[in-house]
Amino acid sequence: MHCSPALATQQDMANPAPPSSRDPSREDSILAAAAALFAERGYAATSIRDIGEKVGLLGGSLYHYIKSKDALFIRVHDDALRGAEEAIRSAIAPISDPARRLETACRVLIAIQLDPASLTLPLMNDFRAVPASVRAKLIERRDAFETLFTELVEATPLPVHIDRALYRILLLTTINSAGNWYRPGRLSLDEVTRQILAIYQVPEA
Repeated sequence: MHCSPALATQQDMANPAPPSSRDPSREDSILAAAAALFAERGYAATSIRDIGEKVGLLGGSLYHYIKSKDALFIRVHDDALRGAEEAIRSAIAPISDPARRLETACRVLIAIQLDPASLTLPLMNDFRAVPASVRAKLIERRDAFETLFTELVEATPLPVHIDRALYRILLLTTINSAGNWYRPGRLSLDEVTRQILAIYQVPEA
């Protein structure tokens, strides 16, 4: 039975192709295009049509690879956090001293947040623009990411009066917002990092 284009598109949206039938390079291109557009325009101002036009795919062809804009945003967000976590874990892996591990993790995360090519800051800034159902999934993934810092803070020697949960929240808030307030000039990236570590009493090597 022949399906109209509109009906075919709805079916594609509901049932994206199984991973085994997708072209990995094309899927990577779609993810890269979506990430760039979400970072540049934000979630609300980016449409599936925009993403399709950027990679030369329209209608059902694009939905062969993705389920929805929401699912795509979650995937891009998760990939960005996964990359950040992998970079941090790789950097701290050879270090045994707890204070140096936290220091190194902070340095890596600050560098990521201040990298003009980084996606983590623009995606974080778009947090309140996404639907509640999407936001819930983003929170779940961020909580998982922050478990790494929970472990690092717990292992680090700090003054006994410090509430470690509040310490972690404030430390990550400062680092994750660095791209909003840091401007090159008066202090170098390394100097800014040292100031943050000093303010939060993270012992340096």
